[in-house]
Amino acid sequence: MNLDPRPPQTTQQYVLDHLRRAILTGRLAPGSPIRQDALAEQLGVSRVPLREALKILEGEGQVLYRPRRGYMVAELALEDFLEVYRLRQILEEEAVRQAVDRMTDDDVRRLEEAHAEVVEAGRTAEIPAMAAANRRFHFILIDASGMPRLRRFLTILWDATDVYRSLYYGDEANRDRVDHEHRGIIEAVRARDADALVRRLDDHRTGTIGAFSEFQTRREG
Repeated sequence: MNLDPRPPQTTQQYVLDHLRRAILTGRLAPGSPIRQDALAEQLGVSRVPLREALKILEGEGQVLYRPRRGYMVAELALEDFLEVYRLRQILEEEAVRQAVDRMTDDDVRRLEEAHAEVVEAGRTAEIPAMAAANRRFHFILIDASGMPRLRRFLTILWDATDVYRSLYYGDEANRDRVDHEHRGIIEAVRARDADALVRRLDDHRTGTIGAFSEFQTRREG
C-alpha cells in the first residue's frame, strides 16, 4: 500500500497559495483591493481561512490592512524599493563571500538544477513557477553561508518585493536576461571567485531595479 507522505492541503493553505499566485501573476496588482466576500465565494471557502491567509501575507509585507478600507496588495514607492534592494546588496554580498568557498559540488549541482527550472518555467511564462525556482536558486547561495539570522533578514526583504515579480518576469527579454545572468553567477561559483560573484549579483539586481523604475515612471506620467 503506497501512502502519500505529504499532508493534505488545508483550506488556509489552499487560499494562501491562490493569493500568492494571483499576486505573482499580477492578477492582484500592487495597490489593488482584496474583496474578501467575493474572493471567499469564488474559492468556495468561509472568511475565516481567508482572513488567516491574509494575516500571513500581511506579516510578509505582501498585503496591507487599512481601517474601513480592508486589505489591499502592498505597493512600494520607488524610494522604498531602492532601500530594499540596497539592503539586499549589502547582506547578499556578505552571504556569498562567506558561501563561495563552502559550496560543495552538490550545492553547485542544485544551483544548476534550480536554474534549469527557472529557464523551463520562463519558456512557458509560468511566472509563479519561475519566481519559486529563482528564489531557490538564490537561497542556495545564501544558505551556503551558514548564517541563519542573515537568511531570515533576507527572506523578509525578498517577501517585500514579491508583488513586483510579474512586472519583471512578464517580459520575455527579462526572462532571457535572467537566464544569461544566472549562467554568469554559476560560472563565478564554479571558479570560487567571490569578487566576480558579487559583481554578477549586482548586475542581476540592477535589471530588476530598472524595470521597477520604468513601471513607476509610467504610472506617474
